[in-house]
Amino acid sequence: MTQPGLKIEEVLKDVVTVIIGILFCGFALKGFLVPNSFFDGGVTGISLLLHELYHFNIAYVIIIANIPFIIMGMFQVNKSFALKTLACVIGLGLCLQFIEYPVITQDKLLVSIFGGVFMGLGVGLSIRGGCALDGIEILALYTLKRSSFTISEIILGINIIIFLVAAVELGLPTALYSILTYYTASRTITFVIDGLEEYTAVNIISGQSEIIKERLVMELGRGITIYKGERGFMKESFDVHQPVDIIFTVVTRLEVRRLKNLVHSIDPKAFVFTNSIKEAAGGVLKKKVRDH
Repeated sequence: MTQPGLKIEEVLKDVVTVIIGILFCGFALKGFLVPNSFFDGGVTGISLLLHELYHFNIAYVIIIANIPFIIMGMFQVNKSFALKTLACVIGLGLCLQFIEYPVITQDKLLVSIFGGVFMGLGVGLSIRGGCALDGIEILALYTLKRSSFTISEIILGINIIIFLVAAVELGLPTALYSILTYYTASRTITFVIDGLEEYTAVNIISGQSEIIKERLVMELGRGITIYKGERGFMKESFDVHQPVDIIFTVVTRLEVRRLKNLVHSIDPKAFVFTNSIKEAAGGVLKKKVRDH
């Protein structure tokens, strides 16, 4: 009986997230980029370039420029995604048309950095809400199926063309500052999408696994998973091997050093390797305790 309620909560959360994303993008465009003739990458960059060269209304240009990619998204992703993205892009157009944002600064370095940050926040939040404010990823996905290039290479190629045109038409300094804007925006998007707290997966192979398991759970308060494996297989004694418990756990980035020190204190020869996890949820993930 609670499922419908949860569903409505999730929909409302997505809607609010997308609206905030649209407002951030509008702020980045009208408060930083458009007044200073700066650019971004992707379809937004194309729209800004058309606005600057031909003085088209930026609100209309962004909507029209994204429509072909939204249609493409209907076939490459699904109809629901395409409709949500269309609503998102129209929302951005309305935001640009009717909301009067103040021009924050004309300092080129501040414009390139903070324009990129707010644009990245907006695009990242819209992606978290289940849609996209820029159709360049859809184009990259479409091209991926018809070429040997990766999505990153395709996006990079498209953006190189945008910035080359900007350099020729509006000058190299503007293009270079706009590249900084794009880089800042892309890093901010990654930060928003991957989550605010980065987790690290840790694998531990040790002959003292029983002690390590107990201390990980009792001292660090971490949940653990055990894989059954075998250790040995050295060059000098390839036939000598024995079963071993491979310990797997997930910790925050700040706890990695503490965990390694704990394992090293028990078994200095333990083999510990880690890899980053973009986002983790559920299971036994220790929450931060805040004092009120």
